[in-house]
Amino acid sequence: MTDAPIQDLRELAAFARTLADAARAETLPRWRQAGAAENKAAAGEFDPVTEADRAAERAMRALIEALHPLHAISGEEFPERLGQGRWSWSLDPIDGTRSFVCGLPTWTTLIALLEGGAPVLGVIDAPRLGELYIGYAGSACLVTAGGEEMLSSSGCTKLSEARLSTTDPYLLADPAGGFARLRAAVRITRYGHDAYAYARLAAGSLDVVAESGLKPHDYNALIPIVRGAGGAIGNWRGEADFGAGQIVAAATPELFEQALRLLNA
Repeated sequence: MTDAPIQDLRELAAFARTLADAARAETLPRWRQAGAAENKAAAGEFDPVTEADRAAERAMRALIEALHPLHAISGEEFPERLGQGRWSWSLDPIDGTRSFVCGLPTWTTLIALLEGGAPVLGVIDAPRLGELYIGYAGSACLVTAGGEEMLSSSGCTKLSEARLSTTDPYLLADPAGGFARLRAAVRITRYGHDAYAYARLAAGSLDVVAESGLKPHDYNALIPIVRGAGGAIGNWRGEADFGAGQIVAAATPELFEQALRLLNA
């Protein structure tokens, strides 16, 4: 729960949309030619980074430093910048870089504002799709060229009717096989959408997302959007501590509890 006046959050939400526009200006022109990527992972692994990642984060950082010089900044590609006071920004310039370098359209830019270390405002921007999802102060909306619409999760309460997503089942840290049980219980499972899956959960077209191995810049922006649309999000034990990187989101608290039972059976 934020202690910030709603007007402060509205102004910072408008600024977050400006940050997303600045990132779009760097990523979209590079998208079709993004096949070349450096590997920033250890030997035997692949964690791609492109010049578009770096340019987009630099653009967002420059705006924050110019207009909110006391705010802290933590991003995926550059060292943390310490601030003064309660506000900090969490930036992931391209979430889904593998999709980006493959020319697929569902990569996103993630922007979160944290108050005292807790996410209170989130943006999931899908530049190639022309969709920006934003959540704060207990609500969430989708912004497109056609205008704005409030978001509401599907209301699904039964796993047997649910639509499930994870980015890659082979990346899950799941030695107990919980995800396999969850996948067997739902109606449809789709893969490969990274943070965009959480956006579509907030919009009502997916019902459950379960992942592991996420870092703060991967999940901070998701939390206010999922909750603002009426969904539930927590770790695989149902708690609010996301530090281990295991995340499950669901359209309703009832569905969330059912998913947890199978993940932990």
